[in-house]
Amino acid sequence: MRNFWSIFALVLAIIGGINWLLIGIFAFNLVGWLFGFAPWIASLIYILVGLAAIYLFVWLIVGASRRRENVRQMS
Repeated sequence: MRNFWSIFALVLAIIGGINWLLIGIFAFNLVGWLFGFAPWIASLIYILVGLAAIYLFVWLIVGASRRRENVRQMS
C-alpha cells in the first residue's frame, strides 16, 4: 500500500472515521463545521470518503486473494 492512491484513500478513511467518532461522542460534525459555508465542499468530502472506503475494501479483498495464492504456491 505504498502508492499515492492507497495512502490518499487511507487518509480519507481516517478523516471519515474521526468525523464519525466526533459525531457519535459529541454530536459534532467536524466536516460540516469546517465547510458549512460551502455545503458542496462537505458533500464532496463525504463522497471522497465513501469512495476511499470502497477502494480500501477492494484492496483488502484483492490482497487476501493474493495472499491465498502465495500460500498455495508455497505448499
